[in-house]
Amino acid sequence: MRRFEYIQFVPASLDVVWDFFSSPSNLSKITPPEMGFIITSPPQTEMYAGMIITYKVSPALGFKLDWVTEITQVNDKKFFIDEQRRGPYSIWHHEHHFKEVEGGVEMHDILSYQVPFGFLGSIADLVFVKNKVKQIFSYREKRILELFPLANQ
Repeated sequence: MRRFEYIQFVPASLDVVWDFFSSPSNLSKITPPEMGFIITSPPQTEMYAGMIITYKVSPALGFKLDWVTEITQVNDKKFFIDEQRRGPYSIWHHEHHFKEVEGGVEMHDILSYQVPFGFLGSIADLVFVKNKVKQIFSYREKRILELFPLANQ
């Protein structure tokens, strides 16, 4: 199992940051365009535990995959957790934590995942997957700086 942690400061109120990140419709705004990320589930106005979100995603070579995640836990304006129910990973567990700090919000992501196919999956992870995950979070960091421009100051 691989684990990554990402921390980013967002210069906005906790209400604004929570509203943005807890809305599945905003995922495509912070996902690299080459991923071909499309939400296929009906729009939801409020996140809740048990919420199922379906997507199409193209992680490599234009090959489209169905991905289904469930929001397993929500603590309003503090954290939420999404877990894969069907998709490219054998395990995907993503915690999104939000903490109000001076001048904005500290977001702390904890991502744990495992690639399927045993030894071959481990090689794929070393060669491709872990770098792709890092690229996705790097893109997200840049997009957040654009979407919340005070972060550039």
